[in-house]
Amino acid sequence: MTKNDALEICNAIVESGVRESIDLPVADLYTGTSLYMPVKVIRGKRPGPVLFVSAAVHGDELNGIEIVRRLLVQKALRSIRGTLIAVPVVNVHGFLNQSRYLPDRRDLNRSFPGSAKGSIAGRMAHTFLNEIVSKADYGIDLHTGAINRSNFPQIRANLDDKATFDLARSFGAPVMLNASIRDGSLRSCAAEQNFPMLVYEAGEALRFDEVAIRAGLRGVLKVMRYLDMLPPIKTKSTRQIAPVVAASTSWVRAPASGIVSRKIGLGTRVVEGQQLALVGDPLGEAQEKVIAPFDGIVIGCSNLPLAHEGDALFNVAAFKSVSRAETKVEQFSAIHAELEK
Repeated sequence: MTKNDALEICNAIVESGVRESIDLPVADLYTGTSLYMPVKVIRGKRPGPVLFVSAAVHGDELNGIEIVRRLLVQKALRSIRGTLIAVPVVNVHGFLNQSRYLPDRRDLNRSFPGSAKGSIAGRMAHTFLNEIVSKADYGIDLHTGAINRSNFPQIRANLDDKATFDLARSFGAPVMLNASIRDGSLRSCAAEQNFPMLVYEAGEALRFDEVAIRAGLRGVLKVMRYLDMLPPIKTKSTRQIAPVVAASTSWVRAPASGIVSRKIGLGTRVVEGQQLALVGDPLGEAQEKVIAPFDGIVIGCSNLPLAHEGDALFNVAAFKSVSRAETKVEQFSAIHAELEK
């Protein structure tokens, strides 16, 4: 849908030049209280692409909700071409329960394309896919790490597709991953339909991360400018980041159970054989080193000081040029340190 014809979502017709809030029905609570997925549609008077931006597909991933909230109050949207469909809370049940999952313990992002007669997760996936995703030309899905696990700002997408690669590059995250597609994920549905879609990962579940939020908001606005949905702005060259693509990623796991100490942080460059942390017993009698398996950048880590043997502690990304990747990470950190002043 690239023209500003009438857009229909859940029997609501949204005309060009209109802002509309829509309540998309989802399964009621046990009490019979009705629940709705909140949707905001902003349509320009001039034709252009349709972009959906969604958050909280996992109900405890809050950064994306704040990104969407800040996006919707941007003055730049007064000049929008085309249509923005913003869904700040997809998994309403999980959000209310501060849980990644739905009440049936299913992961919504493993339930696509879903079914109108399936489980609560399947029905929600079916509704979101048919009422929101099918109406768009492009999509950005906002995520964080899981509970007690943080992700360095990164874009995950099908980078083998040129249109998706260009979209990912325009977002401006320091790192891009040509991530494998998980069965039942929203991104797998997009790939099957050759639908350019990005997944932004940054921060930790149930926590606001200001750097991750600001980077996400800037990224969404950059994508909208790339798609000519918003007018271009003049920016200083020092604030432009050319992302680097990770060649591969690997989780480094705890060699033993115990207390994790002396950890390195997100965005840190590591070299093969470098000590990343120590895992010791509570009596301080035994310690084992956690060692980097190759040169790379830490793009994910556990925040817990406790680990069982085999627990994932650090996600290390390998690059063709680790030095170049380190430079991009430093540039990113410098920009956001300046914004904090």
